[in-house]
Amino acid sequence: VQLQASGGGLVQAGGSLRLSCAASGKIFNINMMGWYRQAPGSQREVVSIISSSGITTYTDSVKGRFTISRDNAENTMYLQMNSLKPEDTAVYYCSANIQPWQGAASYDYWGQGTQVTVSS
Repeated sequence: VQLQASGGGLVQAGGSLRLSCAASGKIFNINMMGWYRQAPGSQREVVSIISSSGITTYTDSVKGRFTISRDNAENTMYLQMNSLKPEDTAVYYCSANIQPWQGAASYDYWGQGTQVTVSS
């Protein structure tokens, strides 16, 4: 199983970016999926989580600006980021809890990270 994150880049404050996270490989079922970020000198923090049924949670600092979504048919998750601020600058990672085949245990997988830089 692999997770491929993409969509990061350099944007001015107030701008928008859309991150994507595609899961591939041996996949029977994907449970929770989520976006995390890590700024230089800081610990990795959760940004947003989405359940298999579409229930979402957000960290307070991104509420009203970021929207998480997923396409279960395509095994892909998205993060629409609007009204970006310099403090959103970080490497963004995606994670997913994946059951590789029926009856197997589920495991957490991580993507490689994509850099988001917001200039003031």
